[in-house]
Amino acid sequence: MCSIPVQAQSDVYLCVDANGKKEYKNTGITKGCKLVELPYTNTVPAPPSAKKSAPAPSRVSAIPSGFPKVDEGTQRARDSDRKQILLDELKLEEQKLDAVKKEYNGGDVERRADERQPSKYLERVNNLKNDLARTEKNIEALKREISNLK
Repeated sequence: MCSIPVQAQSDVYLCVDANGKKEYKNTGITKGCKLVELPYTNTVPAPPSAKKSAPAPSRVSAIPSGFPKVDEGTQRARDSDRKQILLDELKLEEQKLDAVKKEYNGGDVERRADERQPSKYLERVNNLKNDLARTEKNIEALKREISNLK
């Protein structure tokens, strides 16, 4: 079966406004627009696809045969270590959250002596607010990671 390529080509106009700005349009002729002659665009149809009736390749193990294997006890110890590391990180993040919440004081941050300019004070308040949000997100991520462990 022979397929004929379909051409989707339309006229292109080069328009120049009063300021000399050039713009290409595909709409009808307006003031300051000239039709641009474009060369013919050659298209080639895609090659026919392979036979769809061919059976799907059998699933082969994604692990190569020479890949080193870890015994079950070692893997359990590694998982336990990983869980302990995540729990320690969670504890540190929760301590940081308490400290930031205390300093942020619900948005009513105390001024320091070195913050006579309002911009310095507002910058510190914004930094505390960002630290608070980031720490809360870190805690959520750590809890999610811990819950995904076996």
